[in-house]
Amino acid sequence: MTKGGMESVEVFTSEGKGRGLKAQKEFLPGDVIFAEPAYAAVVFDSLTHVICHTCFKRQERLHRCGQCKFAYYCDRTCQRAAWLNHKNECSAIKKHGKAPTENIRLAARIMWKIEREGSGLAEGCLVSIDDLQNHVDNFGEEEKKELRADVESFLEFWPPQSQQFGMQYISHIFGVINCNGFTLSDQRGLQAVGVGIFPNLCQANHDCWPNCTVIFNNGKIELRALSKISPGDELTVSYVDFLNVSEERQKQLKKQYYFDCACEHCKKQIKDDLMLAVKEGESKPSAETVKDVIQFSKDTLEKINKARMEGLYHEVVKLCRECLKKQEPVLGDTNIYLLRILSIASEVLSYLQMFEEAADYAKRMVDGYLKIYHPNNAQLGMAVMRAGVTHWHAGLIEAGHGLICKAYAILLITHGPSHPITKDLEVMRVQTEMELRMFQQNEFMYYKMREAALKNQKIQVMPEPSNEAPPSLFHKKE
Repeated sequence: MTKGGMESVEVFTSEGKGRGLKAQKEFLPGDVIFAEPAYAAVVFDSLTHVICHTCFKRQERLHRCGQCKFAYYCDRTCQRAAWLNHKNECSAIKKHGKAPTENIRLAARIMWKIEREGSGLAEGCLVSIDDLQNHVDNFGEEEKKELRADVESFLEFWPPQSQQFGMQYISHIFGVINCNGFTLSDQRGLQAVGVGIFPNLCQANHDCWPNCTVIFNNGKIELRALSKISPGDELTVSYVDFLNVSEERQKQLKKQYYFDCACEHCKKQIKDDLMLAVKEGESKPSAETVKDVIQFSKDTLEKINKARMEGLYHEVVKLCRECLKKQEPVLGDTNIYLLRILSIASEVLSYLQMFEEAADYAKRMVDGYLKIYHPNNAQLGMAVMRAGVTHWHAGLIEAGHGLICKAYAILLITHGPSHPITKDLEVMRVQTEMELRMFQQNEFMYYKMREAALKNQKIQVMPEPSNEAPPSLFHKKE
């Protein structure tokens, strides 16, 4: 079954997993299997005034819709492009008196599109909105309560002159949003800024060690190959971060997506030994000591999250140092609790301009990640990039250039050469290559010129540490 621009993939029934996607031709790492515009998408409630409602780019100055005073756009081009989807919304917001929540807005946009085009197969879609899974039957009591509240709010917002839908169908749409809403990121891929429905992407099944990744780029999602894919191979993506032991990933998938993961990595608990590694040799710690350190690490992570929320970054550094002192004699270099503390410490120390210590922690974090993650994992690439930039700030040009080159090689596959973050990284790669040549020719002169250059420009402040996890694939309502 293929349709408009989707000839390279096919929907099939996957044993034990329902529908899935499989390749119709060979793909190599970095190939774009398909690019899909959103069926419908909205900006998160908290970011409606700083993100363009058409292209989802973050801009300093946005133009506000003169009618509803709610929607914001980069310019007239984006505003005109949005009018088909915003027209009914604009009128409804004016009549309602205020904009509803993102879930209500997304459901309304889907309904207005159905009103215009019908609920059958839209152009370029392999499946219709009606055929998407809603998992309403799997909802627990709390989820059912939230669903009833959403339906009630939707009916208050939905204009009486628009096509009227039955309660069951409205519930279906909210169920689809709950389990199929895809997270949209800003133009650099660093912050989750919205949620959209992409019917073709929804057909890709989960695997903890997938052969594809998904990137939001230039207004569309791209399904990109991570490894060589042969005709007939199933196309899989990971719904969750791999940096968790198999049991924890399975729990998360069951809770959020209502299925039991039976991928090879979960069945065989592949990499679990690395993620729970402890020191070996004569000084191997006792099971009781390991248990105590793991609990101490969990307690510290809770304190760190609280301190980060309050912007107490020096307190975060103090907590990280104390935790590392406890962890280092007991936990192995790839233990996920050690890696989590190293990641936070390197990020916060970079923000505080303490680059040498940050670089040391970043290097240890990357060394651990490289043993755990798929070699073409997007989050690995981003972590290596941050480590490279931190090393550059610390004046460690050789290590910094090496890490930036490694990150560039990964992001060329996961993000592609046209993605803004890859373009930024290419500029950094060229710059550090030039600096490295200068360093190799005359180390003393390199540091003198670097010192002079830094004096003549404002210190580049690293971005403020975020308490958010990296954008996940599918958006789950909090």
